[in-house]
Amino acid sequence: MKASDIRTKFSEFFISKGHEKIDSSPLIPQNDPTLLFANAGMNQFKDYFTGAAKAANPRAVTVQKCVRAGGKHNDLENVGFTARHHTFFEMLGNFSFGDYFKKEAISYAWEFLTKELGIDKDKLYVTVHESDQEAADIWHQQEGVPRERIFFLGDKDNFWEMGDTGPCGPCSEIFYDHGPEHSDPNADTSKLILNDEVRYVEIWNLVFMQFEKYMEDGQIKRRSLPKPSVDTGAGLERIAAAMTGNYNNYETLLFQPIIQELSRMSGKKYENHLANMRIVADHVRAATMLITDGVIPSNEGRGYVLRRIIRRAVRQLEELGLTEPSMHKLIPQVWEILGEEYPENMRNSSLAEKYIMLEEENFRRTLSTGLDLLNKELKGLKGDTLSGEIAFKLYDTYGFPMDLTEVILREKNLKLDTDGFEKCMEEQKERSRKASDFSASGENQKVFYDLKDKFGETEFLGYKSLTAEVKLLAKEKIGEYYALIFDKTPFYGEGGGQAGDSGEILGGDSIIANILDTQKPVDGLFVHYSKDADGLNVDHHYTLKVNAHQRNLTARNHTATHLLQAALIEVLGDHIKQAGSAVAQDRLRFDFTHPEAVKKSELRKVERIVNEQILKGTDVCAEVMSKDKAMQKGAMALFGEKYGDEVRVIDIPGFSVEFCGGTHVSNTSEIGLFSIISESSEGKTIQSLFRK
Repeated sequence: MKASDIRTKFSEFFISKGHEKIDSSPLIPQNDPTLLFANAGMNQFKDYFTGAAKAANPRAVTVQKCVRAGGKHNDLENVGFTARHHTFFEMLGNFSFGDYFKKEAISYAWEFLTKELGIDKDKLYVTVHESDQEAADIWHQQEGVPRERIFFLGDKDNFWEMGDTGPCGPCSEIFYDHGPEHSDPNADTSKLILNDEVRYVEIWNLVFMQFEKYMEDGQIKRRSLPKPSVDTGAGLERIAAAMTGNYNNYETLLFQPIIQELSRMSGKKYENHLANMRIVADHVRAATMLITDGVIPSNEGRGYVLRRIIRRAVRQLEELGLTEPSMHKLIPQVWEILGEEYPENMRNSSLAEKYIMLEEENFRRTLSTGLDLLNKELKGLKGDTLSGEIAFKLYDTYGFPMDLTEVILREKNLKLDTDGFEKCMEEQKERSRKASDFSASGENQKVFYDLKDKFGETEFLGYKSLTAEVKLLAKEKIGEYYALIFDKTPFYGEGGGQAGDSGEILGGDSIIANILDTQKPVDGLFVHYSKDADGLNVDHHYTLKVNAHQRNLTARNHTATHLLQAALIEVLGDHIKQAGSAVAQDRLRFDFTHPEAVKKSELRKVERIVNEQILKGTDVCAEVMSKDKAMQKGAMALFGEKYGDEVRVIDIPGFSVEFCGGTHVSNTSEIGLFSIISESSEGKTIQSLFRK
């Protein structure tokens, strides 16, 4: 059975059980700054499990693209040396948000494996938490699993928790037995399940979220949840291996097309270079999917993890005798495997080809220079340890990665003074932490989720009107500001790179308070910030009035960003993707992906094209339509953004079509003269243009 058939069967099976099919979220996590990458199916449902938000359907099924490399969940160093560690993988998951619980979850999993996939029951074993007799009884009495194939394990293996506080609970794992030829047939099965990753392989984990950990009087306590939930995850690669009789995931069609092409390119036999080819096969999948989901190689955060993945693969290509850039040539095989399931990624294939080739070219130069310098240092080395200062110099001055230095030293039976290296890196790390996007969620987030639960979404009127008669629903004091929630509003809440509106609150004809900023801390909830709203009363009616001059200036800059992106694509190529923006009344910053600095002649050409479009005086059309229709229309979507079934599209006929929820001018002639005042770059990948 092909992997595509397993994906389809899984989704269709759970749809038949009342689940709603939800698309995979992007690899860049949505609204969760605590994660580098999406690493499990439950990531996009975190707010449902914590109770911060409510799901429209209490049952969901997904096929989630995941990456585990960097951060807490890091499989990078194991890839290629085990049968089933991967950086990129796919997680099949079914979820219950306060709906069904253990009986149904166990029943569905068993039915799918044994009936839908036809896996032999005698090859399946289960584990439960040592305290969860209930789950063990369900497995035995309801599904007929013999007691001797049910194992009780402790917290380390069979208890899941989201964090120090929050939902938690026991889990039950299903293991597949690849056969006695992969272990000592006389060994204790329970010990093999705990320690062996060849014969007994976990293929599905059922998490029963029945408790909540909370802080009280300085102590963490636990209580039962009124509505327990279920979070499950089944590894597609592991199930595919079981279905095809392979104990090694790399022998399946999820990897073999890449490995076979790599063998052809290198002229080397796979069986003689297992680790090299497996690392490349895994890493080209991960790099391709990350780049086409909006991650660009850089020196920090997600971009640095991606850079490490590409560089690790390039070292293996060197070992295979491929001395010219080769990794990007394997991308067609990646789409042969993943393109049908993730067409949104495949559409950005040219971007992956460009950045992988550029990274490989740059790294091969770095590798050559760095190896020469490192070998010179090693010739004069006294003892068996290279100083951290030298390793840091290689890294900081020549771009030679510390982890690569470690690998080379290990191959020569030498060591690295990692403490010394870390000491040298401390200042850079501190700067990186301060600039990082991975800070904790605001403490007021729960307040806003509760307000949305209570009052629903704010009706936005600002596309058609700058004033509105409204009712004040809530007033919260947050620091020196009042956070005001109205039933409807003409004020635009910051989003999509556009700054929020400011303006006035009127009582009759008099200004009684000023709105300084408008935000959307929770999707659909508009929060208006004011310092002088003391006299406003909940349930009273007021008039909201947007600062029309500010809105108009901001709209001019926002429409200009659309013209700018289209002009950049025309001049530089269709690999150009928006990587961020800041649109306000007095400025415009547009970040985009491009592997080299933009030439002055190219910038002048971009300016000329934008101004030509402004002088044409083209009407700007805004229309709400289905996402599918928008894609057929050729509308560009922003990397990493999550869109609903209906989207708003801004169309400048004959020149630009984009998904966009922002405010715009009605005709391009309203923008005025366009001039790029400066350009900057982050490394060799992200360029920024500025207009005032």
